Amino acid sequence: MPAFAANLSLMFNERPFLDRFDAAAEAGFAAVEFLFPYEHPPEAIADRLARNKLTLALFNMPPGDMSAGDRGLAALPSRFDEFRSGVDRALDYAQATGAGRIHMMAGLAPARDAQALVSYQAALDYAAGRLAARGLDLLIEPINPRSMPGYFLNDFALAQKIINACGAPNVKLQFDFFHRQILHGDVTTAFRALQPMVGHVQIASVPARHEPDGEELNYPFLFTELDRLGYDGFVGCEYNPRARTEDGLAWFAPYRRT
Repeated sequence: MPAFAANLSLMFNERPFLDRFDAAAEAGFAAVEFLFPYEHPPEAIADRLARNKLTLALFNMPPGDMSAGDRGLAALPSRFDEFRSGVDRALDYAQATGAGRIHMMAGLAPARDAQALVSYQAALDYAAGRLAARGLDLLIEPINPRSMPGYFLNDFALAQKIINACGAPNVKLQFDFFHRQILHGDVTTAFRALQPMVGHVQIASVPARHEPDGEELNYPFLFTELDRLGYDGFVGCEYNPRARTEDGLAWFAPYRRT
């Protein structure tokens, strides 16, 4: 049975961030993920995880200045020192919370920019080494240009090539079914082929990015396929609830923790 992680940056956002941990546990989730925890002390997050017996599946490295348009720093040659500081900060949160994997955002840069690719590969090598020393996985995720225009890593084939070239066993693919469907389609066949390098899965309906209970993708089939293939990682629920989060969890009822 898939191990679902509620994405607390999007779900239960009727509540303050720290209270969302309580809400996720009450709804039956055994794990959570989120985008950026850095407005809250790592000890406060660790306390909420422990109090609710929750596992932290994933979070992102610092993205730079989101309000100024940053969407990660790895592909930006002029921001490498800031990127390295972000790795240190993310590792502090991982140590406090017990997270086993961290997502490295690429940033906004042309996908064919040679300097951006060199910067991205250097950042990947640096972060992979730092995380490996702590026993952590580093994840990279292709993101579709409709959701994030100008994002450097916007192709699954490029992500596969980068992971293979890196050769670090702790560098994994974050396979988001929502982004895959919009970018390339062929979700099931692609997952079957890429599963050996997949370290995390995320879900949402397509095209509206709501609960995984309709629209283009047949999630009951995909969940069964994950089990059939022996995928034993987390499935992050990175979707925007249509209304109150709890009112849209009928799809989750067979999987909830009791």
